Amino acid sequence: MSKTTAPKTETKQKAVIYCRVSDIKQVKKGDGLNSQRTRCNEFAKHKAYEVVEVFKDEGISGGLIDRPGMQKMLTYLRKHKRYTTHIVIIDDISRLARDLMAHIQLRTEISDAGGILQSPSVEFGEDSDSILVENLLASVSQHHRQKNAEQVTNRMRARIMNGYWVFQAPIGYRYKKSSTGGKILIPDEPNATLVRECLERFADGRFESQADIKRYLNGYPSFPRYSNGEIHFQKIRLMLERSIYAGYIEAPKWNVPLLKAKHEPLISFETYQRIQQRLQQHSKTPARKAIKEDFPLRGYVSCAECNETMTAAWAKGRNTKYPYYYCFNKQCSQHRKSIRKERLETDFEHLLARLKPNPDVFAMMHNILKDAWDEREVNAKDKAKELKNEINLAQRKIDQIMERILECDSTSLMKIYEDQVKKLYEQQIATKEKLTETGQSQADFDETFRTAMTFLSNPWNLWVSDDPADQQLVLKLVFEENLLYHRNGGFRTAKTTLPFKVLEAFNDNRYEMVSPEGFEPSTY
Repeated sequence: MSKTTAPKTETKQKAVIYCRVSDIKQVKKGDGLNSQRTRCNEFAKHKAYEVVEVFKDEGISGGLIDRPGMQKMLTYLRKHKRYTTHIVIIDDISRLARDLMAHIQLRTEISDAGGILQSPSVEFGEDSDSILVENLLASVSQHHRQKNAEQVTNRMRARIMNGYWVFQAPIGYRYKKSSTGGKILIPDEPNATLVRECLERFADGRFESQADIKRYLNGYPSFPRYSNGEIHFQKIRLMLERSIYAGYIEAPKWNVPLLKAKHEPLISFETYQRIQQRLQQHSKTPARKAIKEDFPLRGYVSCAECNETMTAAWAKGRNTKYPYYYCFNKQCSQHRKSIRKERLETDFEHLLARLKPNPDVFAMMHNILKDAWDEREVNAKDKAKELKNEINLAQRKIDQIMERILECDSTSLMKIYEDQVKKLYEQQIATKEKLTETGQSQADFDETFRTAMTFLSNPWNLWVSDDPADQQLVLKLVFEENLLYHRNGGFRTAKTTLPFKVLEAFNDNRYEMVSPEGFEPSTY
């Protein structure tokens, strides 16, 4: 009898599938990956291939080589190279790469790893004609990618030129669909108010440094932070430098100059300019140390013996710590002689309380300021004419410099001219903003000066609010220079700012009001 042999089972060629989409929106809103996978599976079934693995990259540009999914596939191919070769199926040549150099490099790496590239859209071969066609298709794919990028850039630039921001919304803003099409920035509360507070306080000096801004924002959990919970100084610096908060945008890399935006500003352009000046200028007075909540007067009180600024620290006792101010000057007789924090700060509060003006004197000053406010409205037309002249003068200077730029051959000189034009243009913007405000109806005096008059009536109230920024504001608005303090005699006579000098003089009857008849003898 002849022996019967079992039929041999035919081993199928193993294959892997690679899919890629460049935009993550195609994953969330579209079906790009699944469509590619379905088409590749259909191709593998037609060729009788056994698909063993599927690799994919989501939101990865075709111009990149180092992709997570691609690297996993190459690792898999190298691992199984000694046992068998694998067919690598891609939906289209553009899924492999959209850059000619990237295509050639990936093609080589796949081949070296034991992979054979195939696609239902294109025939890959090793002869010269096939390689030529393949490279041409890769070049066309690269051209499409570059052309798409150019079109996107051109559209974004055109939209910026129309006054719309097109990049990620800055802190304090969010995007909303515009009635005219596209999206527009709108204030995002409560962060919009926080950003406005920080910018205005830094502009007027209530925040002396970026560290003060950071301490202020640390008290608001809604403000965006990094993954470690920190607010980095880089984010604060960027917030201070951005003209977008003043309602102006620019894109230097696309040669788009500073121009008026469509969104609502959080601060005035004048405030933005003051911020830039503070960031760029070198302080003319000795820098004070940052205010600490524990010692609000540190850096603002000097020793009456040697005039050196006092420091402050916590002294360690047997069971607890005690806060003290003291002079750190080794040549001073008061060196390291401690002054209890409670005593010095209580003496300061008494000093502030003595600055409260007499109610009658304060009422008189209120009336004087009210008369000056009313008179300002009368002079508004003259002020508007003066501002218009400033705008025209700046424009003439800009035109003159532009003529020089056209005739200039020196790159360095051209850069100087361009900087001058930018400064004049920003000056023009600020002046136009003032002109707009001058043309508006004047606000109510009491509403405008309510905060200032409340402060002048009793600065002690603002000091006891316990807000470090408010306490710093009191010190800067009330006193011209550091206060002198002696551990045995208390505070010396303080040099106050002009408003408090005037109020003090009226309190002491140093000034007399002119009689209704004036200085001339009566003719009656």
